[in-house]
Amino acid sequence: MITLKNLVLRRGVKVLLDNASCTINPGEKVGLVGRNGAGKSSLFGLLNHTLHEDKGDFYVPPQWRMAQVAQDMPETDQTATQFVIEGDVTLLAAQQEVTASEDSGDGERMAHAYMALHDAGAHDAPARAQALILGLGFRTDELERPVNSFSGGWRMRLQLARALMCPSELLLLDEPTNHLDLDALVWLEAWLKRYEGTMLVISHDREFLDAVTNVTIHIHTAQLTRYGGNYSRFEDMRAEQMALQQSAYARQQDKMAHLQKFIDRFKAKASKAKQAQSRVKALERMEKIGPVLADADFTFEFTEPQNLPNPMLAMSEASFGYPPPDEGSEPTVIVRNISRSVLAGQRIGILGANGQGKSTVVKTIARDLQPIAGQITEGKGLNIGYFAQQELDVLRPADTPLEHMIRLVRECTAEGRLSGQPTREQDLRSFLGNFNFTGDQVKQSVGSMSGGEKARLVLCMIVWQRPNLLLLDEPTNHLDLATREALSVALNEFEGTVMLVSHDRALLRAVCDEFWLVSRGGIEPFDGDLDDYQRYLLDMAKQSREAQRQEQRDAQRTPVAVAVAAPEQKRNDAQRRQQLAEKAKPLKKELEQTEKRMAQLAQEKTRLEATMGQSLSPADLAKNGKQLKAVNDENEALEARWLELTEAIEAVNA
Repeated sequence: MITLKNLVLRRGVKVLLDNASCTINPGEKVGLVGRNGAGKSSLFGLLNHTLHEDKGDFYVPPQWRMAQVAQDMPETDQTATQFVIEGDVTLLAAQQEVTASEDSGDGERMAHAYMALHDAGAHDAPARAQALILGLGFRTDELERPVNSFSGGWRMRLQLARALMCPSELLLLDEPTNHLDLDALVWLEAWLKRYEGTMLVISHDREFLDAVTNVTIHIHTAQLTRYGGNYSRFEDMRAEQMALQQSAYARQQDKMAHLQKFIDRFKAKASKAKQAQSRVKALERMEKIGPVLADADFTFEFTEPQNLPNPMLAMSEASFGYPPPDEGSEPTVIVRNISRSVLAGQRIGILGANGQGKSTVVKTIARDLQPIAGQITEGKGLNIGYFAQQELDVLRPADTPLEHMIRLVRECTAEGRLSGQPTREQDLRSFLGNFNFTGDQVKQSVGSMSGGEKARLVLCMIVWQRPNLLLLDEPTNHLDLATREALSVALNEFEGTVMLVSHDRALLRAVCDEFWLVSRGGIEPFDGDLDDYQRYLLDMAKQSREAQRQEQRDAQRTPVAVAVAAPEQKRNDAQRRQQLAEKAKPLKKELEQTEKRMAQLAQEKTRLEATMGQSLSPADLAKNGKQLKAVNDENEALEARWLELTEAIEAVNA
């Protein structure tokens, strides 16, 4: 197990951990949460030995192999497959030993080296690597492309695949979902649930944390507090804990006031001096309970739009894409022939896999790109607030937040877009202060800021403009959980129209009441919720895998053989489908029973947890605790069986 005892960790003059203690057991999936700057990444640095403790004891089993996502951008001409394969350090060492043994001419050493190479899984390494790459959203024709040919976000996906390829007992993941869209996110969750080692993950995606973690460690006031359960359970327990602490603090304040009143009243009376002195000592001995100082959560709100055109905009036979790279070549069309309207007050979530055109559609509506064909008609008085996926698309690294606001005032004045906003420098400083840019921060260069600070500055600039249409392309990538919650609240109170692209399912659920699906060169309404969309993604991935297998089988057969075998093949296929249906039938029946029992257990768990929060006798509390443990144990066993059954059904169908 991993143990931290009375640990002190500093970065410069700041104390991140102060006599903190915690234990992480083998096989636990831990979510590490806390404010930005609380020390989450520094704790990862301690675990991977890039940082050292200043005081206290720290232990990780020395035999544990560790894997983590490298944060540097890979620069190599290697193919994507080869780059990921080299993440398997055991295989890499075995290959190096084979080479060394062959050079030495030592037959016995060569025999051992080849045995180690076989044990390291050299025979199926390319298949394992490619399964990871495809699961993270790459296409089959990209498996042999050089790493350098991919954009930054895709290269970071390859770094993630490389980390998952590495055999490990300890897996460290720092914001693994930042560059993933929903289909890759669903795949990653399924992969991490099957991971058998110990995992620590830092993430600001609450649904992701709920799906993959069973323990939460909270870094707060330089201490580590361990909670059993995922992030939602942690929130519930912490709220209860804070309520109890506040109640205890209030009772103690009343008692202290009573003691002090007695002391003040009788300390001058000789007959009561002894009693007054004992009260003084009681007051001094009393261990002070700190008040619950609620974190200064970041909050903001959108100003009421000056007007609400309806419709906001109308697309007529519009095609979206990119202009020709040079004269004489053709433009790149990604989404074509779209005729849709966006109405006042709509809250639209835009879904679709990476590369299908979500960001292209948003950029075109935001006027960053021109439609390739057709037209987009804007409503009179349309005022767009655009959050670009890459904040630096709208930010200048060398400028300060105040300079950004001053330039924005000038642009809006020149374009006649002012609508009663404050424009004096002092007013702009105050407005920046609402977004936690205070003091000297307003004169700090944007290039030196964190991703979260840049995202807050973009939000500040959008809010100041009083938009009536918000176009948000992955606005939460660098926001912590508290700021995401503030954004969700502000969007729900916003009176205009929202079009949102995000892989943050909690934000999509909270804000959007309808969805558009960008897929196969078109845009269609998606009838269903996000759970339906996740099932749709899994079905699409399954169909894609089956199509690839069929292509590989067809490629291995000659045209003549295909023509001759066609009628016979149809009969064989029909018989085979019948056999497969018979084989899958009992598996599907058991799967249905398993899902039904899991639903019953979920209800029972909810009931027991609610009962545990009530005032119970010690005997009833123990009884309920045993029942809850039995429910959790049975549910874990059923989840494992559910996974086995779904894999078995997939294997039969394949």
